Amino acid sequence: MRVIPVTDGVDSSDAFVLGDVAAKDVRVRFCPSPTGNPHVGLVRSALYNWAFARHFGGTFVFRIEDTDAERDTEESYEALLATLRWLGLDWDEGPEAGGEYGPYRQSERREIYADVATKLREAGKAYRCYCSAAELEERRDAARAAGKPSGYDGKCRDLTDEQVAAYEAEGREAVLRMRTPDETVTFTDLVRGEISVDEHNLFDYVLVRANGHPLYTLVNPVDDALMGITHVLRGEDLLSSTPRQLVLHEALRELGIASGPIPRFGHLPLVTGEGGKKLSKRAPESSLQLYLDRGFLREGLLNYLALLGWSIGEDQEVFSIDEMAEAFDITRVNAAAARFDLKKAEAINGIWVRNLDVNDLSERMVPILQESGLLAHPPTPESVELLRAATPLVQERMGVLDESVGMLAFLFVDDDAFTLDEGDVAKVLKPDAKPVLEAAQSALEALDEWTTETIEEALRVALVDGLELKPRLAFGPVRVAVTGRRVSPPLFESLELLGREKTLARIEAALPRTEASTQT
Repeated sequence: MRVIPVTDGVDSSDAFVLGDVAAKDVRVRFCPSPTGNPHVGLVRSALYNWAFARHFGGTFVFRIEDTDAERDTEESYEALLATLRWLGLDWDEGPEAGGEYGPYRQSERREIYADVATKLREAGKAYRCYCSAAELEERRDAARAAGKPSGYDGKCRDLTDEQVAAYEAEGREAVLRMRTPDETVTFTDLVRGEISVDEHNLFDYVLVRANGHPLYTLVNPVDDALMGITHVLRGEDLLSSTPRQLVLHEALRELGIASGPIPRFGHLPLVTGEGGKKLSKRAPESSLQLYLDRGFLREGLLNYLALLGWSIGEDQEVFSIDEMAEAFDITRVNAAAARFDLKKAEAINGIWVRNLDVNDLSERMVPILQESGLLAHPPTPESVELLRAATPLVQERMGVLDESVGMLAFLFVDDDAFTLDEGDVAKVLKPDAKPVLEAAQSALEALDEWTTETIEEALRVALVDGLELKPRLAFGPVRVAVTGRRVSPPLFESLELLGREKTLARIEAALPRTEASTQT
């Protein structure tokens, strides 16, 4: 059985990808389960589907697969909505947006699944299976021992009425199994090319549990069929279920439950971590919350995730999602696993940080600085003005926004809360730093005008020319005394923003630290 025609001479043109579907009729879906925190693999799938829909001017459907009452949570559901909103991946149909194929939460579609299951059983496309878990395992073990496939052996496929009555008299409960064809299923994967699965590896699979709860194997294809989904782009880990889903799609059309073409499938490469293993949902770097907490820009994160399996061009790694959508070609997705590289993600994000307008960047830094306690909720007008002035000093030095906390803390902490990094004190505020600080203090006290230019000139004359010190040795003690760290934004600009009073007070407070070094 060839469920989807196999095209010879596959090329990367839109015509091949579309098949018999008009571009405007393209419908793809993003259908996560609301369990736990969203992870980067999930976001990558959402991005690719969004770009695919936008490329063709089609429809991006957001659907929630929440039939697992034990694991699904409303908190996770709200997090999914918030994630797509933050990322800017707008959906055309789904929760909040509505649409003609709703409801878009599977927990609200149970009657639909029950009706479809009944029709499949009545038409002989599915059947009740009374095998117990112990019996199934015993037969699987025997098949494995004999070197045979260990899937379901079809024992209940053709039960007589008497056999059914006997099982039910025993009090056995039945699951509903799909009757798979005794034929090879062949389809063309948009990423991996032609794939065939013969009848010996196609087993009758469960659609509905004995308690009546429908499984993913039923609800996912049914929703795709009834919602008119034309293309399914999903992770490689789901590839093994595709032949079974195609069998169900075929049955739904034979029974008149669904119409239109069977979806074309494309399976995206796995996202791997260290050692080439699939990036676990429990791995810290897989959680989207990590990137929110660290202050990744949505533009930078999406740009990097887009590169996990696809590129816009050989020499271009930085692009917007709108540029991605314009150029997106699913057949150019690499089938090989894509390794998640946190350092590269930070580097890509850093490029976006540097390309932002200063006012835009300063506004995006506000939540990070509020979370750290450096800014109030809401921030005062004075602190906002100071942040805007300080942003150019750190913009070229940041890869992610949480780095601004350490760089800018010296500007926003109260004097009684200001502290010096003890490791930097030990390395820089040694006994020979005392005359440097004293000379700097005298030079700065004498200034009539407090600007970057006058501060730089005064310190260079006093320390480089007067004390004949190299700039690193001249300015290092001043930097630690005033900012608390050896690494800080540009010194002279920092002193101007900090102000004369605080600068001189911090130098004065740091002088005893050099004496402490002498005593030590």
